[in-house]
Amino acid sequence: MWIVLALLSALCLGFYDVFKKLSVRGNDVLMVLMLNTVFGAVLMLPVIAGAVYAGNYGFGNSVYGHLMILGKSAIVLCSWLLGYFAIKHLPLTVQGPINASRPVLVLVGAMLLYGEWLNRLQWAGVIMGFVSLLLISRTGMREQSGKGAGKWILMSVGATVFGAVSGLYDKFLLSRYEPLDVQSWYSLYQCVIMVTVISVLRGRGNAAASFSWRWSIPCIAVFLTAADLFYFYALSLPGAMIGIVSMMRRGSVVISFLYGVMALHEKNIGPKLIDLGLLLVSLTLLVLGSD
Repeated sequence: MWIVLALLSALCLGFYDVFKKLSVRGNDVLMVLMLNTVFGAVLMLPVIAGAVYAGNYGFGNSVYGHLMILGKSAIVLCSWLLGYFAIKHLPLTVQGPINASRPVLVLVGAMLLYGEWLNRLQWAGVIMGFVSLLLISRTGMREQSGKGAGKWILMSVGATVFGAVSGLYDKFLLSRYEPLDVQSWYSLYQCVIMVTVISVLRGRGNAAASFSWRWSIPCIAVFLTAADLFYFYALSLPGAMIGIVSMMRRGSVVISFLYGVMALHEKNIGPKLIDLGLLLVSLTLLVLGSD
């Protein structure tokens, strides 16, 4: 069952990436991100309201539990801030595969933190994953030459690292707390943090980029919320492996890659297909090695 939930999460993440790209192109990234957190919190607010009405404030009414979720919210926002700026300035056919390398980092982290040792096939997948990441970065640098490509690629890689840290932290949280508690309170705290950050920046007179409303913006929150719900419930089930779930979720890159090719008409598809192919081979080796 957890494999089915992971596949559904991957499907939702693919559409999430597409709507995110549509929302940030030529738009104020911080405002789009803030609205995403607001819509996400609104979607989960009925869950919190119903629980509070029943006298349940989550995590056994423990302040410690809420502080742990607050920490997760901060980690995810760091990943989002870097990732939103990266996806605004990089083609989906570059940014998507970089993000798809996250399972490699998660598997290495799972080995170090949770004692999930790798076999030969898994090590081959890890090495090939890092090679594909280097090739994707090189392709992006060539395509974006003279446009500050290095900065945006580094941001994309940074977003991937923070995302991997978040994934490893999720395994820890979901071994202690209910998935719906984690999802609802995490969404609320993200919203509070992001609204505070935007208010401080605007209050200090920081220049705001031009913002335009697009209906793709609420779609970001809808598909991300669905993806996270499937993901959290998958991890909470007995026998679920964070490394495998993370790998399957990165299958979302296929949707964003196809959209970048067919709808956005992005360039240099041949080399990118080779890079993506290597990444998919690395993920296949990791799955085969995990049987």
